[in-house]
Amino acid sequence: MANDAPHEEENSATEDGGSSHFIDELVSADVIAKKNDGRVMTRFPPEPNGYLHIGHAKSISLNFGIARDHGGVCNLRFDDTNPTTEDIEYVESIKEDIQWLGFDWEDRLYFASNYFERLYQFAETLIRRGKAYVCSLNADEVREYRGNFHVKGKESPHRERSVEENLDLLGRMRAGEFADGEQTLRAKIDMSSQNMNMRDPPIYRIRRAHHHRTGDEWCIYPMYDFAHGLSDSIEGITHSICTLEFENHRPLYEWFLVEAQADCQPQQIEFARLNLTYTVMSKRKLLQLVTEKLVEGWDDPRMPTLSGMRRRGYTPEAIRKFCDRVGVARRDGVVDVSLLEHALKDDLNRTSKRVMSVLKPLRVVIENFGDDQVEEFDAPYSPEHEEWGTRKVYLTKVIYVEQDDFREEAPRKWFRLSPGKEVRLRYACLITCKEVVKDENTGEVIELRCTWDPESKGGSAPDGRRVRGTLHWVSATRSIAAEVRLYDRLFTKENPLAVEDGEEWQNNINPESLERLSGCRLESSLAQIKPGERYQFERLGYFCVDKDSSEENPLFNRTIALRDSWAKKEKKQQAQKK
Repeated sequence: MANDAPHEEENSATEDGGSSHFIDELVSADVIAKKNDGRVMTRFPPEPNGYLHIGHAKSISLNFGIARDHGGVCNLRFDDTNPTTEDIEYVESIKEDIQWLGFDWEDRLYFASNYFERLYQFAETLIRRGKAYVCSLNADEVREYRGNFHVKGKESPHRERSVEENLDLLGRMRAGEFADGEQTLRAKIDMSSQNMNMRDPPIYRIRRAHHHRTGDEWCIYPMYDFAHGLSDSIEGITHSICTLEFENHRPLYEWFLVEAQADCQPQQIEFARLNLTYTVMSKRKLLQLVTEKLVEGWDDPRMPTLSGMRRRGYTPEAIRKFCDRVGVARRDGVVDVSLLEHALKDDLNRTSKRVMSVLKPLRVVIENFGDDQVEEFDAPYSPEHEEWGTRKVYLTKVIYVEQDDFREEAPRKWFRLSPGKEVRLRYACLITCKEVVKDENTGEVIELRCTWDPESKGGSAPDGRRVRGTLHWVSATRSIAAEVRLYDRLFTKENPLAVEDGEEWQNNINPESLERLSGCRLESSLAQIKPGERYQFERLGYFCVDKDSSEENPLFNRTIALRDSWAKKEKKQQAQKK
């Protein structure tokens, strides 16, 4: 079951109303002790092999936030050491996402590829100090010699090559004399270590692949564990903040800094990564969704990528607030996605103008209304924000209401339209349903014939009679047509990767995660919309203008519904488990 509360022993309130956590306390202690001369420099180091997701937002907020709160700076560095999976498209999307979240690396944009020559010199230093060697075992042999948790590793037969021979072989690797995989440069540490990362890990491998920045200049590339810490050192990073899966890599991180004789010795600190219910956070799995066309790209509004969430209508403020709320923990856990949705609704309710739209129109003819008659009403954009002003809504002879707002045989306590029932049209007047028109072939209700009370302009009954039902509506002639996409959670299970034997995790994709509605009608105030604008459609939810929207073809995405339909589903699932 998801744990949606911060860990109290790891997060506590501060006097200014913010939150303190163990990393903040560690950095504060270092500043007080004048460690690194009191200097604080962090970095956000993404690999440009995919788009950023909500989990990265937590790391971005933490790294930039720690630097900001302690008078330091945070670098953006792309750890681009694997050209076979990296692309300039990912670089540009990552930069855009970070800026959208509200963070700025200023002039401190770096790439590990900037340091390829310096990293190569570090490798030569390790060889000269007897701490690295060129190994001629193939990949299968390396795997066999490495052993496992229960079996100690065996030393490579090439482990005792001389310094001169290793330097010569490394130079020939760089010159392209060997085939891919024929040689690797490995650290000489301890093949009997219980920490598998310390069993002579690879430092350089031969890989003939075009690099998005260095082109074909290099045919050997440093391994991530080697390049990451030494890049931190080159930049003068003081605190290398990373997720918990790198905890077992910390001894190797520190070993490279010491044995390569790096001038700066950053401190690695680990925190628990963000895991959300009903969400997949693995880049590899997200890439699979894209390549198998199970979604419509990295920025599909159902994806947990920041570009997808932005397109869906999430606000950076809501995401930052969510990251602050879940806090920073030392151990892994799973956060209920409803906490993210709650932060989103809070922010959208505060910042979104309210308008009316009808997603599944049902035609209503007001019989005692003039054919060319138009009544204008002022409707506020928000009851809480008078400064937002009002817009005009227009009542005409033909209007549209939601199909779901009519029942021919209404249940008890039905406060919407039914034969003989009087309801209020929001901001306008009272109408009463007099007749139902059906399709002769299908029996489907296609039109309602109603009358209006001219004395009820504004929506109040002149004689004080009580009318409980209030409907949203739009004019048939003073409205615009639009396409609306109703998005929902992408997966049906709390843990989408939990499957029975023989099943694929993709089977847990929610078949109702996207519903496309054409022929929707929006009030005329939305005629001049711009991509990215957000609105609350009254009674329906929060919606965002899609990036592909145009004046000729308005396109809206539902960000989130007003009501939580998943609460009932989850309650039912829990009852079934019991």
